[in-house]
Amino acid sequence: MAFPSQLGFQDAASPLMEELLHFHDHALMIIFLISTFVLYIILAMVTTKLTNSFLLDSQEIEVIWTVLPALILILIALPSLRILYLMDEINDPHLTIKAMGHQWYWSYEYTDYEDLGFDSYMVPTQDLTPGQFRLLETDYRMVIPVDSPIRVLISAEDVLHSWAVPSLGVKMDAVPGRLNQVAFVASRPGVFYGQCSEICGANHSFMPIVVEAVPLAHFENWSSLMLEDA
Repeated sequence: MAFPSQLGFQDAASPLMEELLHFHDHALMIIFLISTFVLYIILAMVTTKLTNSFLLDSQEIEVIWTVLPALILILIALPSLRILYLMDEINDPHLTIKAMGHQWYWSYEYTDYEDLGFDSYMVPTQDLTPGQFRLLETDYRMVIPVDSPIRVLISAEDVLHSWAVPSLGVKMDAVPGRLNQVAFVASRPGVFYGQCSEICGANHSFMPIVVEAVPLAHFENWSSLMLEDA
């Protein structure tokens, strides 16, 4: 959960998000070093009155400033490609959930169960209880078991939407007539908030996503209660 004046990312709640945070820090350090070096060169050239013929015309320097950027790009590209492939890996999911975007709410269907599905609407501000977050709380949460591979099939009923939960490191467009999928593992129990990340109309800001990760025993109790209510 983000807090006011936060500058960094939310705390990672999945192995994939931890990898993304590590890559962000890796790339940011490279950018910082390059920016510092370029600033030093600019200041040195502006302030000094000396010239050096070997610096003005040198094959060695041209080779260095051609090869060095290529090596830096490789240092950035290899970890990036690794994470891209990790994001596409879906190995034997324990649970499959279909998330359907509507104007302006989400509906969830647990496809491994015969009749387990519900609509998830934002809780109006006047109905919030102490401890709930304005514009982020829903009447029904998407409940998942901890430490289990989860696959979410994402589509939309009307216009483009986007199912995004930052702390889990997932974001996928919901396109009418197309079924996209995303996979993740919640590494710890908790409540993780997200919002539709594709401008989808007048109430785009009012279709939050709430994912609640609980131990497997609690998930089984919750699913039994939901099936009884259905």
